[in-house]
Amino acid sequence: MSALFQTFALKGVQLRNRIAIPPMCQYMATDGLINDWHRVHYPALARGGAGLVVVEATAVAPEGRITPACLGLWNDTQAEALAPIAASIAAAGAAPGIQIGHSGRKGSANRPWEGDDHLPEGDPRGWATLSPSAVAFGANLPKVPQAMTTDDIARVRADFAAAARRARDAGFKWLELHFAHGYLGQSFFSVHANQRDDAYGGSAENRSRFLLETLAAVREEWPEHLPLTARFGVIEYDGRDEEMLAESIELARNFKRGGLDLLSVSIGFSTPEANIPWKPAFLVPIAGRVRAAAGLPVASAWGIDDPHTAERSVADGQLDLVMVGRAHLANPHWPMHAARQLGVERPTWILPAPYAHWLERYRPA
Repeated sequence: MSALFQTFALKGVQLRNRIAIPPMCQYMATDGLINDWHRVHYPALARGGAGLVVVEATAVAPEGRITPACLGLWNDTQAEALAPIAASIAAAGAAPGIQIGHSGRKGSANRPWEGDDHLPEGDPRGWATLSPSAVAFGANLPKVPQAMTTDDIARVRADFAAAARRARDAGFKWLELHFAHGYLGQSFFSVHANQRDDAYGGSAENRSRFLLETLAAVREEWPEHLPLTARFGVIEYDGRDEEMLAESIELARNFKRGGLDLLSVSIGFSTPEANIPWKPAFLVPIAGRVRAAAGLPVASAWGIDDPHTAERSVADGQLDLVMVGRAHLANPHWPMHAARQLGVERPTWILPAPYAHWLERYRPA
């Protein structure tokens, strides 16, 4: 049988296949709350046949949003509104996941199609951003953030834990911590963003401290029988690739010791000067190295839209889950497309009964 269409069990969750839909920001919320856009979007993706659907980056605090239109999970009203989303994903046969995070110095920004840059000073929709150090990202995000105090660090750590508790109570079965893409967690680990001289800066051990302490705080709230995962940028493509990868692998080992169940391997995006070698599935070999060295299940995304590439990534033992994002936006039934490309017999079993019935009845010659 196709490796991509084997089931995958992690803790108390079993996925119907190795296809996952990663968190993809929709930038359609108001005051962190879902609306009809999300109520239609997420169950439609889940009905396509993927094993896991992870809801977009959801802020643990108001200043943790990327834009004013991002989802939030910093209050109970937001959690109650998200509960039907989790239920609708599960009803369609996929495991409902959610990613929680804090934007750090990349927050207070316009939506991508409105400039993808910092909101101008004085804009009433904006806010003061936070980061390990008062160092701007640069390029389209020039705003200098406030350097976090130890009290700020403690508060944000508690915000992550509280958001995890709300995600649990809302019915999500898979939690992902957003420690990637130049947002707050990644910024603590990054030599480009973190210039602290206290216990949270300097050595790789110190730069890992915020991430590990946050994981520990969330671990206290998130049920042991449900998967606790993180998305983390293991490499920046900034000229110190092997050094950073070695540091990242050691952190991944510590994540595992701290109770992390799976790592979604990504890019740091902590500096606009990075020279990223964009090509299909370019992170898969890197993810395979992390998997082998850290002894931790891994997932990854970035340009995996060809079914045969996805199949090889799992069959060769480089990935446990394949995150297929933009291809699912183009075709929510991408798993059916992949099954047919890979010659999977009677692939309609991955779909809800009404869809499967019609596809079987009117199968093309």
